[in-house]
Amino acid sequence: MRTSDEASRALGEAVVRIWAQLPPGIQQQLFEEAVAFEGETMRSPLAIYLHGRHPRTSASMIMRAMVEPDSLGG
Repeated sequence: MRTSDEASRALGEAVVRIWAQLPPGIQQQLFEEAVAFEGETMRSPLAIYLHGRHPRTSASMIMRAMVEPDSLGG
């Protein structure tokens, strides 16, 4: 019998394979759920990964994932 980890991995791979075919709203929802699950430190690496695999995906996702400097220039 397959484990839930294996099922999650298979589903994740399937989503990655069809990512560019998904509507932008679904992409954003999946992206935000992944970040919520893994934590904010995953936001930028995940956006870069998805953009690298699917150059046609929304640039707005990449922009939202970028860390903005604080008001002190940091």
